[in-house]
Amino acid sequence: MREFNVKFGIIGIDHRHIYTQAQFLIELGAELVGWYTEGSPTTLEGFIKRFPKVKRFTDPRTLLEDQNIQVILTSAVPSERAKISISAMKHGKDVMSDKPGCLSFSDLEQLRQTVQQTGRIWSIDFSERFEVPAVTLASQLVSEGAIGDVIHTLGLGPHRLNANSRPNWFFDPNKNGGILADIGSHQIDQFLYFTKSERAEITLASIRNMGHKEFTNFSDFGEISLRSEKANGYIRLDWFTPDALPTWGDGRLFLLGTDGSIEIRKYCDIGSEEEGNYVYLTNGTKYEKIYGGNAGCPYFYNFLVDVVERSETAMPQEHAFRVMELAIEAQEMADGEKRNELI
Repeated sequence: MREFNVKFGIIGIDHRHIYTQAQFLIELGAELVGWYTEGSPTTLEGFIKRFPKVKRFTDPRTLLEDQNIQVILTSAVPSERAKISISAMKHGKDVMSDKPGCLSFSDLEQLRQTVQQTGRIWSIDFSERFEVPAVTLASQLVSEGAIGDVIHTLGLGPHRLNANSRPNWFFDPNKNGGILADIGSHQIDQFLYFTKSERAEITLASIRNMGHKEFTNFSDFGEISLRSEKANGYIRLDWFTPDALPTWGDGRLFLLGTDGSIEIRKYCDIGSEEEGNYVYLTNGTKYEKIYGGNAGCPYFYNFLVDVVERSETAMPQEHAFRVMELAIEAQEMADGEKRNELI
């Protein structure tokens, strides 16, 4: 496999997703030059353990002004990600952001303008698609016509709260974006991708605090319905993963096609001793369970190709904009309904 002579830096390590973002690029030959983060986030110890020899800088401008650095990764507090991404692109860097990539329409518009003005890449690592090999396998099956055209998606995004280990910003919707903009963006990404929809509309968006009243502004449950000219979709999100589950969430994606269906069990396979990364395929000739753990995670390779060749193979730029536009729209719709309930 091709190796890349690409140098990258990190600004903001506030979410654990930065571990895999960086590791995937390093394994492909990219060099992590250094990193900056504000203060001592809960991820600090884990980051240093994984990358002990990489220099920590005391000023992010050192990374931004280094002409040898081509890419900036960020998994900062979500409310800071747009600002970091815009600054990086204005300094001539391509960007890979953790999700959510931004939290407001004004930030999104500034990101659009910056991409247009600079010609830089603003990509979002939607890890529930890009870091799950079984989703790669499902994508291949859909592309081969195994279930026909995808006309409905059902995305389930349960998560374990681990409240005692979460930083304060996690419970502040002004900083984390809210449950729909945050973890809902994963599912919106998958809806648009698998249904080959360039546009969609939100028909339902709802949030509730069902079991964690001690966190006043926190939403532990959310749902979204959306549709495009090609398909409909439903998304359910929650922070109620039970302790006995051996992973952080029983994430699943169901794809209904005109000629069959696919269920993806991403992180576990309840009822068996096997771990996740299984695809359940049913169509006119097949009824089978397929292990997808060897299908790979090509997003990171394709991202580096895009950096070098100025292409859009990892993620079309407009797709990143569209996902966040819908995620913010859903969050604002749900926030408005919640306020109305309190009046």
